[in-house]
Amino acid sequence: MRHRLACSALFLVFLFGIARPASADLTAFVGANQTPSNRPTRGVALSLSLIVVGFEFEYSETGENRDFLAPSLQTSMFNMHLQTPFGVSGLQFYGTMGGGVYRERLDNRQETSFGANVGGGLKMSLAGPIDAAGGLPRTAALRRRRRRKREDADQAH
Repeated sequence: MRHRLACSALFLVFLFGIARPASADLTAFVGANQTPSNRPTRGVALSLSLIVVGFEFEYSETGENRDFLAPSLQTSMFNMHLQTPFGVSGLQFYGTMGGGVYRERLDNRQETSFGANVGGGLKMSLAGPIDAAGGLPRTAALRRRRRRKREDADQAH
C-alpha cells in the first residue's frame, strides 16, 4: 500500500512539476496558393495551447487572377492540434485537423461552402517567446464535389 501511495505521489509531483501554463499566440502569415495559378496568400491565426492539445482559429485570403481564371479565396477555419509537450533541440512537432467555411469569388460568381483540413509541421524556437513555424496543410472542399455530382446527374437526364 505504501509503495502505491509513494508512486502516486511521485507521479503527481512529476506531472504538476513540469506542467506549463496555457499559452496563446497571435500569428500573421504569408504563403502561396498554387491552384490554378500561383498567387500570394496572407492571413492571421489565434491559438491557445494546453501543453499537448491546442485550438486555433485561422482566417486567410487569396486574391483573384482573372488572366488564369483563378478565383479569390477566403477561408475561416477552426482547428485542433496535437503537439509534443516540449521541444527537442529547439524543435516541437505538431499535427492539426479541423474545418470551417470558405468562399471563392471570380467576377460576379461566388460559392460559399464548408471545407476540412489536415496537416502537420514543426515549430522552431528562435529567441524567448519568438518561434518560427513551418507546415504542410491540406484543405479539401466538402460540398463542391457533391454539388458537381448532382449537376452532372441532372445534365445526364
